[in-house]
Amino acid sequence: MAEIAAPLSPGISAAGKHSRAPLIAGAGATIIMISAAAALLPLGGFDRAAVIGTMMVTAGVIEMIAGGLRSRNRSLAILPGALTVLAGGLLAVHPLHRFVPSAWLVIGWLGARGVVLGAATTQTRGTVRAWTMLAAGTDLTLGAILLFGLSASTLTLTLFGITPEIVRSFAWMVALSFVATGVLLLEVAACERT
Repeated sequence: MAEIAAPLSPGISAAGKHSRAPLIAGAGATIIMISAAAALLPLGGFDRAAVIGTMMVTAGVIEMIAGGLRSRNRSLAILPGALTVLAGGLLAVHPLHRFVPSAWLVIGWLGARGVVLGAATTQTRGTVRAWTMLAAGTDLTLGAILLFGLSASTLTLTLFGITPEIVRSFAWMVALSFVATGVLLLEVAACERT
C-alpha cells in the first residue's frame, strides 16, 4: 500500500515529484552498496575507524540529499543523514585510537537515529511508515546489541586487545543500519512515483 497522498509542498509539480523518484531510488541503492563495502571491510593495512567514518559521511550526505528530494517531511528525512555525517566525521577526521570510545560513538549514533526515525513515523503513512518503523527498530536493536556486546567483550579487549572478530562485528552493525536506510529510501522512491 503506497503512502497516502497529501498535498504537495508549494512549488512542487506532479512531474517534478516523479522525476525525483529515480534519484531517491539511486540514493537507496548507493547506500546499500556502501553497506556491502562496510560488511566486506578488510581488516589490515589501514585505519579502520577512518574508513568506516568516511563510509558513514558518504552515506549520510546521500541520505540528506535524498531526504531533501522528498515531497513530504523533508526536515525529519534529512536529520538522520545529518546525524550519520556528524558521527562519521568524528570517526574519519579524528579517529579514536581505542575501540571502546569508537563503539560508544556508534552506539550513540544508532540510538539517536532510531529515535529520530521513530519520530518520523508520526509524519508518514502506509508502507513508508512501516519501513521507517523497521529502520528505527533496526538502529535501536543494533545499538542495544553493540552495547551488550561491548559489555560482554570487555574481558577479551582487556586480555587480547582489539581482535579481528570484534572489528568485523562493529563493521557489520554499520552495514546493517545502511541496508535498512537503503531499503527505506527505495520504498520512498516507489511511493514518490505514484
